[in-house]
Amino acid sequence: MNMQRRRFLKSLGISIALPAYQSLVPQGIASSMAKQSQGLATTASGAPLRTAYCYFPNGVNEEHWWPLNRSGKLELNRTMKPLDRVKTKIQAFGGLDHINATAGKDGAGDHARASATFLTGERARKTAGKDIRAGVSIDQIIANEIGSETRFPSLELTCDTGRKSGRCDSGYACAYQYNISWQSPTTPVAPEANPRAVFERLFGGGPIGSRKENFQKRLAQQRSILDFVMEDAKSLRLQADSHDTQKLDEYLTSVRAIEKRIQDSENIKDIPDPNVETPAGIPERFSEHMGLMYDMMGLAFQTDSTRVATLQLAHEGMNTSYPEIGIDEGHHYLSHHKEDPDKMEKIAIIDRYYLEQFAHFLHRLDAMEDVDGNSVLDNSMIVYGCGHCDGNRHTHDNLPILLAGKGGGELQTNRFVHHGSVPMTNLYLGLAEKLGIKDLNRIGDSTGVLTNV
Repeated sequence: MNMQRRRFLKSLGISIALPAYQSLVPQGIASSMAKQSQGLATTASGAPLRTAYCYFPNGVNEEHWWPLNRSGKLELNRTMKPLDRVKTKIQAFGGLDHINATAGKDGAGDHARASATFLTGERARKTAGKDIRAGVSIDQIIANEIGSETRFPSLELTCDTGRKSGRCDSGYACAYQYNISWQSPTTPVAPEANPRAVFERLFGGGPIGSRKENFQKRLAQQRSILDFVMEDAKSLRLQADSHDTQKLDEYLTSVRAIEKRIQDSENIKDIPDPNVETPAGIPERFSEHMGLMYDMMGLAFQTDSTRVATLQLAHEGMNTSYPEIGIDEGHHYLSHHKEDPDKMEKIAIIDRYYLEQFAHFLHRLDAMEDVDGNSVLDNSMIVYGCGHCDGNRHTHDNLPILLAGKGGGELQTNRFVHHGSVPMTNLYLGLAEKLGIKDLNRIGDSTGVLTNV
């Protein structure tokens, strides 16, 4: 019965996911009209206020990461030098912890816990089976509150094209390592790795000038497939046992969410058509892949298609090499350097390699003029960080965290602040508050709003 169901659903192709991936589309339906009167996700000038969370893997070389000063005006160390042109619009944080990513009684599996905890603050259940459990991530909490402000409630991106199911890290399911966004404690939101698919989802396919028509054709095709799914699901339910019935109900809930999103999209008349070419697909060079996914996020923000996004640059424990910067050994292998100077130097090079792409992204946002005359970067709050600090020892305290953007004038910038030792989730509460979400009392292990931001 299980195999028959999977064959049936797989035959639907790209438009419909298997029940195990029921959460591909977040709840909350897109709208083309910004409801500025509500005061949600807008600046004091009425411009959109965006927030994003960007994740890189395997910790850092702390010697070259941390600012040269321990507090006050930001003095960039070697790794952060690419940020020099925009350093007046960023701040670096120390003393932010994720205690629920530490081993505790669960033993090995720090990579799975690091990514599963990063945006949820919750301890991931140690399982490689179907009973995965983490927590609702801050991006989805925000999307549930402000998602109706834009065409898409949220955008989930990745540059990782590897394995995403089964068992990955010391008894933990792969779902923990390959997803940082969670719609519910049991449903991760699978990110998209293909920049072409992201672009066509946002704006439609084809050349400039024809995308609106293609967008509507795609919606019609998706509606046809959904009608087919809903009809056949009726007969499928008659054959299912109690467990499969529950999974089918969960799946159909997601299908109905897609259907509702299509209905709303059909009512949208003003679909943006950016004056840029559609990406060809996933490029061979990893730096180009990162750059394209950052571009997709930037376009989504610039066109106000969404105001909350996540980008997982690579999964925790990623062991790829980076020949374009002369690194032939695997990233994860090098992160367990055991104080070897050569390996530590290569980690520093990798850290800067990732940060260079982030810096390019910030430069592009800073060059985009927003509706109020400021830049899109001025009206953004973008977290960049990792769920590990020292990859060699698998530490989850004093995490390497940057916050870029001025938050519409609400954020202090060009400084380094060490917050002592507080939950990372306290920062998330503070950012949510600046978005106008005032009644969020707790996320994960938070203990209060981080105010010095």
